[in-house]
Amino acid sequence: MKTFLTILGSGGSMGVPRADGHWGACDKSNKKNCRTRCSALVSKGNNNILIDTSPDLRFQLIRNKIKNITSVLYSHLHADQTHGINDLRVFFLKNNKKINIYADEPTLDYFKKNYSYYFKNGPEYPAILKTNKLKNNFSLGFDSELITFKTIKVKHGKINNIAYIFKNSAYISDCNKLSLSNLKELKDLNYFIIDCLRYKKHPSHFSLREVLSIVKLIKPKQTILTNLHIDLDYNILLKKLPSNVKPAFDGLKIEL
Repeated sequence: MKTFLTILGSGGSMGVPRADGHWGACDKSNKKNCRTRCSALVSKGNNNILIDTSPDLRFQLIRNKIKNITSVLYSHLHADQTHGINDLRVFFLKNNKKINIYADEPTLDYFKKNYSYYFKNGPEYPAILKTNKLKNNFSLGFDSELITFKTIKVKHGKINNIAYIFKNSAYISDCNKLSLSNLKELKDLNYFIIDCLRYKKHPSHFSLREVLSIVKLIKPKQTILTNLHIDLDYNILLKKLPSNVKPAFDGLKIEL
């Protein structure tokens, strides 16, 4: 059975255009420049595993005709990765079953502090989510729909971000530094989906130059740039890239 990765959102924390309508350097006539906040879906048959719940999740799920979510993986606790969590409620109502979410300890603590009502039954609403602490290696799904994941911690400014490796591919939405051990784990991938916020250096995200340097070191077959800011026009960026590196766009679906 085939495994797919769908880029649900490919934009930075404010999306493109921003809430004030500003497109920056992006050509608004190109649909690939219209970017919602980062999240992704790993799917195999009916096993739909969501990576992060961006604030744009409802729109992303409707647009991509995703009718069910089986579990959710979180990369870190920032708002642009977590604040669409309420949109998971419909899948609890649909299946009458708590949805398993997987995250590191700081992210789980953040959820329990700020969204306690999702994890404990209240007088009006039942708990809809079940927390699971991430392991280094784990599998989700059953039989022919099983997908195996490996996790590594990478730096995202002052916090850790969880990178997910599956089907000889890696998804890293937010990152500004990879250790030597990280680079070793990411060698010779089929697909390398990586944070590339802008052209200029940033304290918590990779720049284009930094990403291209990493690509030369780890030599993936294909690299896809995500978390793209308003200064990265799709067509202009595409022309600057080597043939094995492409910008992401919302709705991009890859067979792994």
